[in-house]
Amino acid sequence: MAYITRGFYLFTDGKMYARVVVGGTFNRLHKGHKQILQAAFEIGRSVVIGLTSDEFASRFRVLETKPYRQREKQINDYIKQQGKGKPCTIIQIDDSYGITTLDPEIDCIVVSEETLLRAEEINAIRFKKELSRISIHVIPIVLADDRKPISGERISRGEINEDGRVIVK
Repeated sequence: MAYITRGFYLFTDGKMYARVVVGGTFNRLHKGHKQILQAAFEIGRSVVIGLTSDEFASRFRVLETKPYRQREKQINDYIKQQGKGKPCTIIQIDDSYGITTLDPEIDCIVVSEETLLRAEEINAIRFKKELSRISIHVIPIVLADDRKPISGERISRGEINEDGRVIVK
């Protein structure tokens, strides 16, 4: 089993996982989110997407968060186009870990470089609970045309669009 320690990335070349998980707010479904979702579908036989509840998302967001159902719909629409026909479940999560510290069937998590530490925390908690560690598949941060990271906050502020193109004002 491959897992990651800080600064040393082990990618899962060619390996397929039974149950891959991703998680987030997915407020503005952008190019970075899409790369994470694509990776999950490429390496997983089934995918679980943990989508933050409105209440949990509002605790950390300065900018307005779209309602849960709207965020869920945009993910579902994207999956219909790109999901490759694999089983997928979207579940509501109310904390930073969702089902990752509870579900023994999960064998891989796909994260961005920004959320790698959270994945390491998940493995530490799983170890304490005597669950097997999960492989961590890291997606590099996706940059916009201005070479700065694409983020929902930048999109909400009108700096860039979902594809990372700079919006000229």
